[in-house]
Amino acid sequence: MPFIDSNELYQLEEDKGKIVVITFWVSWCPDCAVDLPKKEQLYQTMDREKVKMMTINVTGREREEKAGLSYKEKFLKQPTLADENRKVYERYNCEGVPSTVIIDQDGELRGQFGEKANFLEIVKTIGGLLD
Repeated sequence: MPFIDSNELYQLEEDKGKIVVITFWVSWCPDCAVDLPKKEQLYQTMDREKVKMMTINVTGREREEKAGLSYKEKFLKQPTLADENRKVYERYNCEGVPSTVIIDQDGELRGQFGEKANFLEIVKTIGGLLD
């Protein structure tokens, strides 16, 4: 899957051995506007040797083609990928945005949270995998 702001590709296998936290989002979503700043703060404090945090813009749910890139450039420091329409979003059976998935160090899905998830539950799940 490509990064939203370059032609570079990302493969999940690159981060085997790390906890990977992925947040699916779209630029027009009010719940994303509440969730993503919290994830940005967490990203700034996270040990990047142990935890890889990234976001995925669900391009198939955007209203304008460049809206995701524009949003990322204004508000996000963490790596951001562009979903191919809704391919990865659907692979994880997401039903709304923001949706967060947590993958453990062995590449196994260990947590999945929908748009009304409690942020502290996400943090607790990450913390539980760090022990």
